[in-house]
Amino acid sequence: MMLKHAQFTTLVTAERDKRANFHTLLSCVMPRPIALVSTISGDGVRNLAPFSFFNAVGSNPPAIIFSPATRPDGTQKDTLVNLRECPEMVVHVVPHAIQEAMNQASAQYAPETDEFERCGFTPLPSRLVKPARVAESAVQMECKLVRIVPVGEGPLSANICIGEVLCFHVADGYLLDNETVDVDKIDLISRMGGDWYATIRDRFELGKPVRPEPA
Repeated sequence: MMLKHAQFTTLVTAERDKRANFHTLLSCVMPRPIALVSTISGDGVRNLAPFSFFNAVGSNPPAIIFSPATRPDGTQKDTLVNLRECPEMVVHVVPHAIQEAMNQASAQYAPETDEFERCGFTPLPSRLVKPARVAESAVQMECKLVRIVPVGEGPLSANICIGEVLCFHVADGYLLDNETVDVDKIDLISRMGGDWYATIRDRFELGKPVRPEPA
């Protein structure tokens, strides 16, 4: 339903608790794609973590962004620490079949924990970067870190990681002739607000409009 004359409640972010802003933002900006990011520490410990502050931002070169937000206690997530030690990553899409393992990888494990082993993922060697790939994901993007852009300071502040995609790994039978990935086969999930997730199974097609003639 299109709103015409609705009444609105105005929420001034500077006057609200940071967690309240966090919950409102995430329940407004949805569905959000999920990146399952593989990194490696300077000591060689493999790390996996999902992020829903994630998207594609360019194609020349192919580029993605994701943001490991600073924890509520002000500490940084292992992914961010690892990228400063080894500026490479593998970004994976998250199909419905691995939802439980992906969710398990979001737990706050000790830095010395190998989350491939802890969450039941199968590591595959990458071709161009040091971090391992997740065999259970149908699309894996090997990336080099371009830069980290901080936004804000302290708890819940953003750390936008920009990655250049060096190569794609697409499961056999998933890539179509038009160079897109088969939406039905990939069966991705997305993040909503709270504890809610969604699938991409309910879809509609909307073609781009024809360029209008000059008036």
